[in-house]
Amino acid sequence: MTNIKEEYKYFIENCTNVAKSYKNYSDFSRICKTIASIKGVDIFDIYSVTSVSVLENILKELESCEEFQAYNQKGGNQYSNALAMYLKFLKARSFFKSEKHYEAEDIKERSSLQQIYYGAPGTGKSYEINDLTKQYSTIRTTFHPDSDYSTFVGAYKPTMEETSVYGAQGVEVAKEKRITYTFVKQAFLKAYLGAWQKYAKGGETAEPQFLVIEEINRGNCAQIFGDLFQLLDRSDNGFSTYPIEADSDLQNEIKKAFADGGEYALENKLDVDDAVDGYTSNYGGTLADDIKNGRVLLLPNNLYIWATMNTSDQSLFPIDSAFKRRWDWRYVKIADAGKGWKIKCGNEYCDWWTFVEEINKKIAKETSSDDKKLGYFFCKPPKGSDEITEEKFVGKVLFYLWNDVFKDGDISLFKVSDEPEAEICFDAFYGSDNKVNVEAIRKFLVGVVGEANILSNDDVPVAVDVDDNENSIDYTKYSFDKNSRLSKKNLGYNIVMKYINEHSDKTFAELQSDLAFDDTVDNKYRYKGVLARTEDIVGSYIPCFGAEQTSSDGVKYKVLTWWNKYNIDFIIKFAKNQGWAVNIVTE
Repeated sequence: MTNIKEEYKYFIENCTNVAKSYKNYSDFSRICKTIASIKGVDIFDIYSVTSVSVLENILKELESCEEFQAYNQKGGNQYSNALAMYLKFLKARSFFKSEKHYEAEDIKERSSLQQIYYGAPGTGKSYEINDLTKQYSTIRTTFHPDSDYSTFVGAYKPTMEETSVYGAQGVEVAKEKRITYTFVKQAFLKAYLGAWQKYAKGGETAEPQFLVIEEINRGNCAQIFGDLFQLLDRSDNGFSTYPIEADSDLQNEIKKAFADGGEYALENKLDVDDAVDGYTSNYGGTLADDIKNGRVLLLPNNLYIWATMNTSDQSLFPIDSAFKRRWDWRYVKIADAGKGWKIKCGNEYCDWWTFVEEINKKIAKETSSDDKKLGYFFCKPPKGSDEITEEKFVGKVLFYLWNDVFKDGDISLFKVSDEPEAEICFDAFYGSDNKVNVEAIRKFLVGVVGEANILSNDDVPVAVDVDDNENSIDYTKYSFDKNSRLSKKNLGYNIVMKYINEHSDKTFAELQSDLAFDDTVDNKYRYKGVLARTEDIVGSYIPCFGAEQTSSDGVKYKVLTWWNKYNIDFIIKFAKNQGWAVNIVTE
């Protein structure tokens, strides 16, 4: 395998036009120490990261690391520039690799075989897992208080089958439906059989098989896993360290499934006799024979078991330390997903993310914990809309806040009546006709986010889908800086980012002045400007801007992405004034 460090060096020296040397973009020693500290490990090597998404997650972690931000700013952003270059390299590398092979390789490199995604409700744990596993075979199950071994693995269950009725002479005289008992496979066994079937076909390059367990702590894990618990110990090769004996019912079902013509028939012989050190069969056969005949259970190295857990539900069924240590734990923090959702309040609205940020401060103060905080996806608007209705906001968000967070503590936030002696209660959010009380919702929102964040619909930025004559917008493509077929959105953003990267020593005020719109652009298409401070971008303006940047003087800001036919000429002219070529791409 090619040394990735050498690949990166080749990329910088032969595929970029950077003015600085390879060394300026490859000295990650200080960054690696910082990342190691964040992850709680002794050593971290940036070149061990070959996945674009993993590096992007690391960049997000560094954004909130004060130590990194301090020395990065002092060094003129040389560290963030180096990471940006490495990210660009990984994106190029992934594009030119065989897509199918690379994706499977990507999963193996970046993912733990057994990991639990945990965090506050609504942080997108299930969404993240689904996003990573949607292209692979995935079996899902949800634990609950009545879950047990039989509902997780499988068991005999009564089923109706048509059977023959025989007369005195042993001749079939009729058919009738009778109750018979059939072994019914459940989530674990389906995933187990599917994983071995894929392994027999692909060996060490086999496609992954995922078993996803939602709400893992809502069930009694010791009762549900039973002796399968032992299989969760994995060796460095990814196989279970300690195989276990299968009971006779399970053994028969596995043997039947793997046999020729079976539901999970094995295409090739299993090449796994070296998978377990010192394995000795109790049946005089090989490890492969024992697995195929269902005599022993062993997790293959392409079977991934991932789970989710709400930290607010930790008390349901405590997970013991022996079980915990067999999993990797991935914290999913509360973050702005950038959907631009808003809470409808009559003819006004409040930005959903602004509300989440402010209410979480109050939840933290009330509970001294992160467990009860709201995640971005705690409440969603209907499909095709960006508005959370008043009814949904009261029924889902306010009910949760009242019932699970504030009811037994400081409830002053819920005082929404003008009557001094009025009882503070959840009923105040409904009128006598049992419809939601919009004025009460507004008072509650003002108490959380302040009057300034209750906005009218006049504050919504103008999105351009059609022109003034209701004609569809044009889809002209552009080439710029070695990139071809750029949309207006991407062209504008790329021009601005190129200027920023080439003038990384400038302050925010200087950059903002250099890139300020002129009179050729109508006010309604200037939005908040080409560059705007992060704290100034609120409400429906959030989707108009890209990822957060940091100027040389430490100002957090974002770059406009809403470039359209009404403002694109300005930025094209700006680019040409810098001596940069922008061309229209023709078919």
